Amino acid sequence: MQLMWVSGPTASVRTISITAQKVLVGICASAFVLVALGVLLHFIGFRIAIELSPGLARSLGGVTTEAEQQKVEAVYRERLDNLRQTLNTTVQEIRQLEALKNRFMDIATPINLRDKYSKKDEARGGPWVAPHVQSSHARDLNQDFSSAMQEFSQTQVAVKNLTQNWASQLNWLHALPTGIPVSKDFRITSGFGIRNDPFTGQLAMHEGLDFVADVGAPVVATAAGTVTRSAWEASYGNVVEVSHVEGFTTRYAHLSKRLVEVGQKVQRGDTIAQLGNTGRSTGPHLHYEVLRNDRVLNPTQMLLQTTASGQ
Repeated sequence: MQLMWVSGPTASVRTISITAQKVLVGICASAFVLVALGVLLHFIGFRIAIELSPGLARSLGGVTTEAEQQKVEAVYRERLDNLRQTLNTTVQEIRQLEALKNRFMDIATPINLRDKYSKKDEARGGPWVAPHVQSSHARDLNQDFSSAMQEFSQTQVAVKNLTQNWASQLNWLHALPTGIPVSKDFRITSGFGIRNDPFTGQLAMHEGLDFVADVGAPVVATAAGTVTRSAWEASYGNVVEVSHVEGFTTRYAHLSKRLVEVGQKVQRGDTIAQLGNTGRSTGPHLHYEVLRNDRVLNPTQMLLQTTASGQ
C-alpha cells in the first residue's frame, strides 16, 4: 500500500510505501517504549515506597537491597532507642517525685500518727527499678516496638497508681487536725501539761494550748469535720467541738461568738467562731484541745513541723 500527497509551491508529489514489515517494526518499537516507561515508573514507585513504608515495599516486590534494608532498620532502631531513653528518664523523674513526696509526708504527718496510716496493698516490697530492655539486632523490629509499647503501658499504670496513692495520702493528711486554729497573728501563752492554775495558783493539768490574739480574731477549723457541740459551759464559756476522721475531736473554748451549729459540716480553714474571753478565763485567748477516742492529746504533736513553732 502506498500513500501519496502533493506539497510545496512546486506541487511535488510524495509517496510512502506501507508494508507489513514496517508496521511490525513500528508496533515493536512502541511496545518497547511502553515497557521501558513502565519499568521506570515501577522503579521510581518502589524507591518512594522504600522511604515511606519499607515493609510494604519488601512485601510487594522485595526489590530493596540488603544495604538499603539495614539503613532503614537503623533509622527505626535509633528512634526506638530514643523512645526507651525517654521512658527511662521519665521513670527516674517519677522516682525522684516519689522520694520528694515521701519526705513531705514524713515532715507533714504528726509524729504520733506516722506509723498509723494503713495502706490498702500490704505485704508488698522491692525497689522500683526503671524498666530497661536491651535492643538486639537479631530481634524483629515489630517485637522491639511491641516491647517498647508494653514498657510505656506499664509506666502509665505505675504513674496512675502513684497519683492515686499520693492523692489518698494527702487527702488523709488534710483530714487530720493538723492546722492552726487562729488565722491571725497570735502568741502561745500556756502549753500542754502541768502548770500553776491562773486562779488558784495550785498545780493543775492544762489539757490544751492557749492562743492569745485580739478579741474577735477568726477561729478556724483545723480539719474537715462535723460540728458536734456548740454551746455555753461555765468553765469553757462559749465552746465549739468538731469531730474528724480517725476518732479525732477538736475543742475551741472561751469564744466571744459561736458561728456554727451542731450537725454543720466544716472544712479546714472555715471560720467557726470568734476569739473571746468567756468562761474561766483571765483574758482574751483561745483554749484549743485535741482528743482522740476521748483521750486528750498534746496539740503540739498534731501541728505540722513547719508551723509548730507559731507565727
